[in-house]
Amino acid sequence: MSAAPAVAALDWGTTRLRAWLLDGSGKVLAERRGDDGLITAREKGFSNVLEGHLGAMGAPEALPVIICGMAGSRQGWIEAPYVTVPAPIGAILRGAARIEGSRRDIRIVPGLAQRLADAPDVMRGEETQLAGAGLPAKGRHLVCMPGTHSKWVAVEDGAVGGFGTWPTGELFSVLATHSILKHSLGEHPAPVAADSPFFRRWCERALGEGGDVTSKLFAIRAAGLLQDLKLADAAACLSGLLIGGEIASARRRYGASEAPVVLVASGALAMLYGAALGIAGLAFRTVDADEAVRAGLVEAAREIGMIGGAS
Repeated sequence: MSAAPAVAALDWGTTRLRAWLLDGSGKVLAERRGDDGLITAREKGFSNVLEGHLGAMGAPEALPVIICGMAGSRQGWIEAPYVTVPAPIGAILRGAARIEGSRRDIRIVPGLAQRLADAPDVMRGEETQLAGAGLPAKGRHLVCMPGTHSKWVAVEDGAVGGFGTWPTGELFSVLATHSILKHSLGEHPAPVAADSPFFRRWCERALGEGGDVTSKLFAIRAAGLLQDLKLADAAACLSGLLIGGEIASARRRYGASEAPVVLVASGALAMLYGAALGIAGLAFRTVDADEAVRAGLVEAAREIGMIGGAS
């Protein structure tokens, strides 16, 4: 290791864990990934799992640790209480909860709660990506964070004003495995390419009709029976329909923004959502999700004084 680490940073999800040793500027000195997310850690012990990864990376015994994600949920290590929006991003990070009784300084970044009577919502983990997305301090910005439960977040002058969740990834999985569409997509749905004409056509359909999705779902099954729609193409149809519906719905809720949509995503999701945003005629810029969560964890460590400010 060429430099001494300043902090250990972890993105601790339900099934997966990512851990990094970072120097004071946020540079990655060591990295670990594993399948010991919340579910496994509840059995093995969160401290045991953490120390196992830190030991494997050669972390000093007193190295402070900053964590985001499901480790701070009600079922996690400790519950890091939600911060109610609207709230400045810096204040959210400063609310990180401390793990008591550890020889290390270990903090978990809190999630966010939207307590509107007609639109209750929560997020946990995405707030850290938001902090690392490089949003300008001034102006209104709309952020799209795709995933199993996609989040759209309205940020104004550095504060989260509100957000919404579209469970697009989960809907795809449920429909593909537990609905009549499982006969159309096959046992293992094929990966969807952003340049698939079926993805683009069905995305356009959803966008053109204001996000109406449910009335189109059975048409995928019918197309297989009547038009010989192939399994891989059916998967592209469903993906385009659901993503297009999500974007149409979010655009209707949040309206137009002068600034480009900030798309926080990696890999295939970045390609699919980028294509769909383009079809919708929305300007966007992409921020790598892995880089955003690391940058957000570094920012949280700075906000609570674990490491010094950026040089």
